[in-house]
Amino acid sequence: MKVTVLRLGHRHARDKRISTHVGLTARAFGASELVFDVKDTHVVDSIERITKDWGGCFTVSYTPNWRKYVSDFNGERIHLTMYGLNVNDVMKKVDSKKDKLVIIGGQKVPSEIYKMVDFNIAIGNQPHSEVAALAVFLDRLQAGKELGGKFHGKKNIIPQAHGKKVVEDKINRGINNLTGK
Repeated sequence: MKVTVLRLGHRHARDKRISTHVGLTARAFGASELVFDVKDTHVVDSIERITKDWGGCFTVSYTPNWRKYVSDFNGERIHLTMYGLNVNDVMKKVDSKKDKLVIIGGQKVPSEIYKMVDFNIAIGNQPHSEVAALAVFLDRLQAGKELGGKFHGKKNIIPQAHGKKVVEDKINRGINNLTGK
């Protein structure tokens, strides 16, 4: 199952940091790709730099026509919205084998999106961050398995009970993004 995240409504002046966090969360929680409906090279460069250093096979792209992108997607289309059905009630209906397009909005999304998707899912029915919704949903989708994934980056964290330890792997430098291994 491949997971793609579509970020609708990125606002240049306001959303650079949150959109970057959407990308980092998508990458760390097992998505393969982040697609924007608005071009912002600053955000793309930040996410690509993290992927280059920390590994994994993750891409960032842009679609000029999100409506066509959503309607042409071959797999399940899932919109994360506080107005949807509770994630606890819906996850059993989500097919774990089909590719996923997970749609999140940076601002009010067009109302037509609610009809274009297979599921409108709420991670609680209260206002909160799309980053939090994405993290919770991706974790539920993969039953926590993504948290043990290996990214094989130039930089790797060695888990510690106390303190921080990051090692730089000279062997993997420049290889991981070509192979995804």
